[in-house]
Amino acid sequence: MKYIFSVNRSPMLLFILCICLSQNSYAQTYSGKEKDINQILVNIETFSSFYMNAQYQELAECYTEDGKIFPGNTRIIEGIDAIRERWTLPEGMKTLHHKIFPEEITIVKKTAYDYGYYEGTNQRANGEKVNFKGKYVIVWKKVGKDWKIYLDIWNRVAE
Repeated sequence: MKYIFSVNRSPMLLFILCICLSQNSYAQTYSGKEKDINQILVNIETFSSFYMNAQYQELAECYTEDGKIFPGNTRIIEGIDAIRERWTLPEGMKTLHHKIFPEEITIVKKTAYDYGYYEGTNQRANGEKVNFKGKYVIVWKKVGKDWKIYLDIWNRVAE
């Protein structure tokens, strides 16, 4: 028995299709060895996990020894200790959600770049939740068999 669905005959199918198409989606272009791309994707997820679990030393170790971050409205911050201090949230504040959506990852030998969007939710000491979204660019360096962040720049975008 064949089942043929037609948009005209199935309002529910049309509804589901509209819902799916209205969801945020991010195009992804990856260029490089699959093994290296997969490692960078794992490292991206691990970074978010460290941030949400307040594992600031582990988060800082995602960067190269000479890594640099470029947060908005401040000077360039360099080195693992300074990076850890910058990422450490004030007492009583925690990260409830952090997700990175790479749009492109390109690997050239032992260097890669990655750009895309991020989103998150922090909770202040008084319980207030603050959502944030932004865009980023990361330059990665291969260190041994792993990929580490060398340069990391980001800034927020309007909701």
